[in-house]
Amino acid sequence: MAKIVVLGAGMVGSTIARDLNKKHQVTSVDYDTTTLKNLQKRFGLKTQQADLSNAKEIKRVIEKAAIVVGAVPGFMGFNTCKTVIEAGKNLVDISFFPEEVMELDNLAKKKKVSAIVDCGVAPGMDNILLGYHYQRMKVTDFTCMVGGLPVERKLPFQYKAPFSPIDVIEEYTRPARLVENFETVTKPALSEPELIHFESLGTLEAFNTDGLRSLMQTMPVKNMREKTLRYPGHRQLIENLRDAGMFSTNDVMVNGRAIKPIEITAKVLLPQWKLQHNEKEFTVMRVIISGEEKKKPITYTYDLYDETDVKNELSSMARTTGFTCGAAVNLLLEKKYKHKGISPPEYLGKDEKVFRFILQYLSKRNVVYKQTVS
Repeated sequence: MAKIVVLGAGMVGSTIARDLNKKHQVTSVDYDTTTLKNLQKRFGLKTQQADLSNAKEIKRVIEKAAIVVGAVPGFMGFNTCKTVIEAGKNLVDISFFPEEVMELDNLAKKKKVSAIVDCGVAPGMDNILLGYHYQRMKVTDFTCMVGGLPVERKLPFQYKAPFSPIDVIEEYTRPARLVENFETVTKPALSEPELIHFESLGTLEAFNTDGLRSLMQTMPVKNMREKTLRYPGHRQLIENLRDAGMFSTNDVMVNGRAIKPIEITAKVLLPQWKLQHNEKEFTVMRVIISGEEKKKPITYTYDLYDETDVKNELSSMARTTGFTCGAAVNLLLEKKYKHKGISPPEYLGKDEKVFRFILQYLSKRNVVYKQTVS
């Protein structure tokens, strides 16, 4: 039974802690004492209060850990990872921070640390799937389409956010980097919309977002893109708000006070986008990998559809993200993955046994990726 410390007790962090606590000794760490008391009372988790923006506090709470999970907000992620690596602790991280993670590779190797980053659903499983097939065929095209949506569609937004509206708005404003004919190209977020049909779900709208991340450096594939999925109509409404300046980070003067429009917008959207307790939502993802295998053209398509686990009070986004992370934690603990340094998820996919371990781990928790070949 290994000692694991999970930094961050939010929706996904608490799901990871609950999952790993079935086999290991887990401590959930957060600044919010109310959240920690709830986890302790309802799920029997060991908890510890700490300021995770403070490097000394982090090093204190992870001192006796065999492995650390990073589940803090994105803006804290890079510094948290750096602190954990400096302490010489193996790490699996899902904070999806904007900084360049490979800047920490030399430090991790020096400290002989295995650090698996971006280990969620997307980024995460889509990288793992591509990494697996890249080793076994000549991949020419990669597309990932993914979204988390409420089961109940309610106008005007037809959307609920499993995390902060500001994090979602970032997807809608940051330019999308794609790969076309081996060249990195940049296009506006929300661009190139298309309608995609999903059996038993219906039609969703896909549009460009900046989700390729490490794949642009590690996987030299001719064409790659990531698209976000929403109910039709949502994209146009968001585009109108963006173009009207409602997501601007530039100060405007209101009654003599400098205010950033995005802060007001996020405050207004929070109650409308907030998922209520056990409100049903789902995660849908389609990964398409095309190329040549044994000198013949081939396309592998992976489809995921997952809903809220109402009985166990686990949202779909927390399940699909958190269980992928949990699989990686167990890979390190069982010494089935030993790479030292920074490992983006595609590195895990290269190894057949590691790949099968992750799919089996997820399948046991009813997160199933259905493969079709054409």
